[in-house]
Amino acid sequence: MVETIEWTPAGVVMIDQTRLPLHEEYVTCRTYEEVAAAIRTMVIRGAPAIGVAAAMGVALGVAHAAGGDAGDLDAQVEQICDTLARTRPTAVNLFWAIDRMRKLYQSLRGRPLAEIRERLAAEAQLIRLEDIAINQAIGRHGADLVPDGKTVLTHCNAGALATAGYGTALGVIRAAVEAGKKVDVFADETRPFLQGARLTVWELQQDHIPATLITDNMAGHFLKSGRIGCVVVGADRIAANGDVANKIGTYSVAVLAKENGVPFFVAAPISTLDLTLASGDLIPIERRPDAEVTHVFGHAVAPEGTMVENPAFDVTPNRYVTAIITERGVARAPYTESLRVMAS
Repeated sequence: MVETIEWTPAGVVMIDQTRLPLHEEYVTCRTYEEVAAAIRTMVIRGAPAIGVAAAMGVALGVAHAAGGDAGDLDAQVEQICDTLARTRPTAVNLFWAIDRMRKLYQSLRGRPLAEIRERLAAEAQLIRLEDIAINQAIGRHGADLVPDGKTVLTHCNAGALATAGYGTALGVIRAAVEAGKKVDVFADETRPFLQGARLTVWELQQDHIPATLITDNMAGHFLKSGRIGCVVVGADRIAANGDVANKIGTYSVAVLAKENGVPFFVAAPISTLDLTLASGDLIPIERRPDAEVTHVFGHAVAPEGTMVENPAFDVTPNRYVTAIITERGVARAPYTESLRVMAS
């Protein structure tokens, strides 16, 4: 299993996902600013993974914070948290992790700086270990939903690379395979950043799970064919009513799945729930740079000066979601009730 992110004496080490699949390289972030830059530029990506990265960024920032009175340290911690929070707006796990680290720091105010640093570093590492265990639990709950002998369609990358390890959507697939089911995977390429082509297929090949790459606009053709047994995707934020924000293109897949009677499952940890938002209409949608659309691997594929829209996510209304798989079980409609119970 790939090692997505790790806390080391040298700094926060993470696999550079912008270099995959051609180059398996790791970067070491030695400051919280470098962690923030890695999140912003998608060296590390995926909602749970950037939550872990943010937690480690807070711990790293405090590890290098100047001494002084409590007020000085408070200001430095707020600067660290604010910098990390401004990296990407949609994935709620980022803010969940920062808030958890901030609350721990506040509970330690007045303690020796060495103790604060040690406790924050331990908490960040605990969040990483918890995430792996959570993903494994999601996999166990979701494996029963995967039809034996059928193909699973997934969109974007919600595997070990998008988490601290094992994965959410790919965790469900891994768990189904571990349970003895014979399944193969169709991975949408996931334009414009090609997470499916570059990352999902690479991951599945590492685990020797049969994977077939298709372009995004082939999904409807194969969903109609009867070959697809279910769709499993991850999520970056889930509203109280079960509306799901995930990588751009997910909404289209969900509509096509419903039209063709194929179950559409979302796999995500409880930390991805945002019950403060009544519906997905309130989820902030990140806009990415134009060059991600006009260029592929640095090469222009559109005329110079082309106008571009590049939302990184879309919102799938709850009526298209068959079930939401969490570490605490499987939630079904009405989601306003089932998700509240899951989160309590």
